[in-house]
Amino acid sequence: MAKVKLYTERCKTCQYCIGACPVHAISVSENKNNQGFKVVKVDEEICIGCGTCYTVCPDYVFEILQ
Repeated sequence: MAKVKLYTERCKTCQYCIGACPVHAISVSENKNNQGFKVVKVDEEICIGCGTCYTVCPDYVFEILQ
């Protein structure tokens, strides 16, 4: 199954990924990046590795690993 790698320094908390995730595996964490944005997190127990987050993210936060 595919895994998701996050580049949280790129995250601006637009939340497009949260709205697009078909299994609701993505949420906003309490962690902040160097820009002061709360970053997203992925629940790998729920994630199906579909790549929708990668497709909708304007800041290239996600990488899908095979």
